[in-house]
Amino acid sequence: MIGWLGILLLGAALLLLLWRFAGFRGGALQMAAATVLIAMAGYAWQGRPALESRPAASKGRQQLPDTAFAILRKEFFERFTSSERWLIIADGYQRRGDTGGAVGIIRAGLRTTPRDIALWTGLGNALVLHGGGTMNEAARLAYRRAAALAPEHPAAPFFYGLSLIQSGQVEEGERVWRRTLAQAPAGASWRPVIAERLEVLDQLRAMSGLPRPGATPPPQ
Repeated sequence: MIGWLGILLLGAALLLLLWRFAGFRGGALQMAAATVLIAMAGYAWQGRPALESRPAASKGRQQLPDTAFAILRKEFFERFTSSERWLIIADGYQRRGDTGGAVGIIRAGLRTTPRDIALWTGLGNALVLHGGGTMNEAARLAYRRAAALAPEHPAAPFFYGLSLIQSGQVEEGERVWRRTLAQAPAGASWRPVIAERLEVLDQLRAMSGLPRPGATPPPQ
């Protein structure tokens, strides 16, 4: 949690500077706090602050970073499956910035295994990326399909929440996360994946004085 603590301290320091030196008060300070919250949430859903720093890669052939789905799906799905092979190929397309190609690869996999929840969840993520990082109806339908195929599986609501946060809909995504965590078995290996990110949002919200959102159901 040291990395997360650093993030929280940075956010608190920024709000303190705005309050003390920029004269932010009342609604202006709350608006600034909300903006910082969205930025922190964006890092919370994909960032990995515990990793050691690395020198920047050379600019010969730049690639985009892995998506949150590529990083975190091992917490929810088995590895070395047929669906994982399709998703790894799609990851490669996404790193090159070819989001349309990634969507096409996952759809090809679904033609082979149309009831695979990992592929449907991955399709939702790919469609959000292909839409410029905005939640869209096609992505919602993909997440709903994954949830309908396995109502008790946490992957669809978790990554649906991530995509909402990626789209800037932080409160809606957080509500989905909280509902998913509340329904999780006590010993579920993926609980910390959600709990850590919610803890970051809770602490930042407490420092900024923003209210906690209510409950919203996962995609159905």
